[in-house]
Amino acid sequence: MWKYYQPNPAGRNVDDCAVRALSAALDMTWEEAYTELASAAYYMADLPSSNGVIAAVLRQHGFYRHNIPNTCPACYEIKDFAEDHPQGVFVVGTGSHVVAVIDGNKLDSWDSSHEIPMYFWFKAKEDLIHDF
Repeated sequence: MWKYYQPNPAGRNVDDCAVRALSAALDMTWEEAYTELASAAYYMADLPSSNGVIAAVLRQHGFYRHNIPNTCPACYEIKDFAEDHPQGVFVVGTGSHVVAVIDGNKLDSWDSSHEIPMYFWFKAKEDLIHDF
């Protein structure tokens, strides 16, 4: 299920999906998530929304990455991922967007259900990870 989640303190819809996703997944404010991403980006000489920076911050918080096999690239969507993962905290990446999926709910400022996931980060028991 999609749940509207917009923690931006000004309520702005800007290219801040990484900040929103990490805010939800790490249970922190938008400002705290932005600061962590910006700090990591500074030290890595990269942008806060880059996959490498997002990965570095998530790893610091105990998350692990798992790739989604490319067996049916157009038929498996974020909504399917959420249904397959009714428990746990995940950050799902499409290559151009990231969204938090928490206990089967997609938390985002827009309904990204039909985006195609490429990978996900998880902080849950291993037995909660769906076999693809």
